[in-house]
Amino acid sequence: MKRGPGLLDTGPLVSFLASGLRHHAWAVEQWKRLSPPLLTCEPVLTEAAFLLKREGCEADALFALLDRGVIRIALSVQEEQADLRALMHRYRNRPMSLADACLVRLSELHMAGEVLTLDSDFRVYRRHGNKVIPVLMPD
Repeated sequence: MKRGPGLLDTGPLVSFLASGLRHHAWAVEQWKRLSPPLLTCEPVLTEAAFLLKREGCEADALFALLDRGVIRIALSVQEEQADLRALMHRYRNRPMSLADACLVRLSELHMAGEVLTLDSDFRVYRRHGNKVIPVLMPD
């Protein structure tokens, strides 16, 4: 059975690119199993570039993944702003980041997709109000 697209969150992206991190081996294994392109959004890339820099890594690897089509920006914040705002309002007590809202919205747009994440909030978030979001995360 063909899997839906991988919906890429910040944690697995940074863990994949920074070999010294706790979930690096898990992230590498997931990337081997998923078919490119992995879909993401600009807020995830912004967070990843910041965290990579904090780990002493450059953002060049992010751009290389984009250049090679391994990851693809699949959501426009401007075009989806009403839905993103509604999601962030609904989960304001968590609080939900813009990157998380984008991934929930991507999961609504790509129903067969699985969110590749390290963030346990994705066990709480729901798409279309009450539907569980399929996730790939370490145990």
